[in-house]
Amino acid sequence: MWERVFEQIVRSIVKQGTLDVTLPSGRTFRAGSGAPEIAVEIKTESRLADIVRNPDLGMGEGYMDGDILIENDDLRGFMGLILGNMRAGNRHWIQNAQVGLGRQLRRVSQFNPATRARKNVAHHYDLSAELYDIFLDDDRQYSCAYWPSDDITLEEAQLAKKHHIAKKLLIEPGMRVLDIGCGWGGMAITLAEEFGAQVVGVTLSEEQHKLGQERVAARGLQDKVDIRLQDYRDVEGPFDRIVSVGMFEHVGQPHYDEYFGKVREVLDKDGVALIHTIGRTNPPGITSPFIAKYIFPGGYIPALSETSAAIERQSLASTDIEVWRLHYAKTLRSWTDRFEAGIDKARALYDERFCRMWRYYLIASEMSFIAGHQVVFQLQLTREIDAVPITRDYLYG
Repeated sequence: MWERVFEQIVRSIVKQGTLDVTLPSGRTFRAGSGAPEIAVEIKTESRLADIVRNPDLGMGEGYMDGDILIENDDLRGFMGLILGNMRAGNRHWIQNAQVGLGRQLRRVSQFNPATRARKNVAHHYDLSAELYDIFLDDDRQYSCAYWPSDDITLEEAQLAKKHHIAKKLLIEPGMRVLDIGCGWGGMAITLAEEFGAQVVGVTLSEEQHKLGQERVAARGLQDKVDIRLQDYRDVEGPFDRIVSVGMFEHVGQPHYDEYFGKVREVLDKDGVALIHTIGRTNPPGITSPFIAKYIFPGGYIPALSETSAAIERQSLASTDIEVWRLHYAKTLRSWTDRFEAGIDKARALYDERFCRMWRYYLIASEMSFIAGHQVVFQLQLTREIDAVPITRDYLYG
């Protein structure tokens, strides 16, 4: 029974390109036609049942456990084939039902009060610091880099990202800046060192807080940068500028009004905020069950429609919205290359299953920007409509 239902699901998805499947019984079938041609083997009946019940989670766990084998381990090609077909509208009703149910349950799955938010953050960001040393740049920027050209390094692209954001913030010496979700302090250090800002950075990760404070002290910036282990909801203002890079994905849709309400509350009357977040180009949806279980519990990639609606309800003005399309795909490819080059170190820290999980996460994320619906939004927000110049020339001078 499971083999028949699984075959129906695959044939309903794969129309463009070819997928050759070997089932646990030894039977094979081919779905779709044309290039690319990808071959996979499902080794166990129980894994087949898992995929039928929950295709996204079943595939991810199957790859992690070695129950799904892809010819030449071409995970990038496989994900591109599946996501490209889904983007073209090829889906099975089981997938649509899962999305529909997930939308009904968003208030539960994305409910992130302070205590739960801290636990969710710890799940990912309190992993070994040595793991992040393997694949991140020297400044530990764990968000989309900015690639003005293809012939630059990851370090240069991450610095370009920080400078681009600083320009949008119109930073001046002495300004008080709030960094919501400051990570390991890289943005805060740059704004203090290069632009003379006074920065308060907040994070819920104990590991990020500890290392961020150490980095600030090593630079002698204790009088300019204050890294706090604190929920953004507990911060008191006012601030001239607010920056948040890669944190909004962890807020959860039920908290959007609370988030932007806090931004407005602590932002000075003439202040500027810059929110940098992964977003989706399609309507509001759900978080990948695999990502929600293993990588970012409580996380959600927002649609611009639901984000903008919350911004409007909190009486903030959207003074600039920029959409980065393939920048994150390039960033993730760099991270994957570095992770694979240092995979022996990752195995020493964890185990083979963790390494396969992490590789699946990085490559599936990369392909979601190439063949799926994901982009990056940069939202410049103000309380007053004339708080920033009326043209974008100041960004490129």
